[in-house]
Amino acid sequence: MSVERNTRAIEGSVVTDFQDRMSYGGYLDLGTLLSAQRPLSDPEHHDELLFIVQHQTTELWLKLVLHELGAACRLLREDQLAPALKCIARVKHIQQTLTEQWSVLATLTPAEYGQFRAVLGNASGFQSAQYRAVEFTLGNKNAGMLRVFESDPAAHALVTAALQAPSLYDEFLRLLARSGYPVPAAVLERDVTAAWTYSPELVPVIVDIYRDPRAHWAAYETCEELVDLEDNFQLWRFRHLKTVERIIGLKTGTGGSSGAPFLQRALDLTFFPELYAVRTEL
Repeated sequence: MSVERNTRAIEGSVVTDFQDRMSYGGYLDLGTLLSAQRPLSDPEHHDELLFIVQHQTTELWLKLVLHELGAACRLLREDQLAPALKCIARVKHIQQTLTEQWSVLATLTPAEYGQFRAVLGNASGFQSAQYRAVEFTLGNKNAGMLRVFESDPAAHALVTAALQAPSLYDEFLRLLARSGYPVPAAVLERDVTAAWTYSPELVPVIVDIYRDPRAHWAAYETCEELVDLEDNFQLWRFRHLKTVERIIGLKTGTGGSSGAPFLQRALDLTFFPELYAVRTEL
């Protein structure tokens, strides 16, 4: 069937009657999704929709990241390393999308943001329960953060569950121990509600893996996948910082933080420090 007058004919087999059939909009519940963008500025400022869509799409991607990391943790507990790595690979692609997404928000100028910033009140990305749950699942835990979510039982439960569960790194190291690697008992028995801190006694275990990748390929590959996760996360944090600096400079954040300086300190946080320390030892 050719295209004539720059018009593509609709094939006769294409379904057009959705009175009693599942449609695209019905399956995705687009009526609900597309009605969730409700700017509060009055009169409505043109650029507030950008700000809302940016953050709502981020939350959707974070929902999928949590879904995949949760599956990866479960699969590691079940000694199913290959499918766990598939989940981690998907998370890496999502991270790249999230990082690139900052370039869209960066089109918002200081003058434009200033026209509607006041309507945010104290709303801030710092209060994202899903973001915090991702950080906790990767091992960067902080029980003090729970206070932020006390007024929202569902969010509080989500973050609490992530705080109390072994991190992705914990699950990987436990898998290594079950596989015969001499992971120190102190690492395996640590308080999983605490933030992961550098464990020098673990480094020799990682060094042995890296010195003979062929003999330890599964463990070696997983270590490198985790390094990718951390690299991507740090790139996301950096783009966040630079976007904030570009739009509000050194103003304080709407949630009460110091703004850019607070985000700068996040770059010092780490998930898998031994996987970076091993580079110095090789």
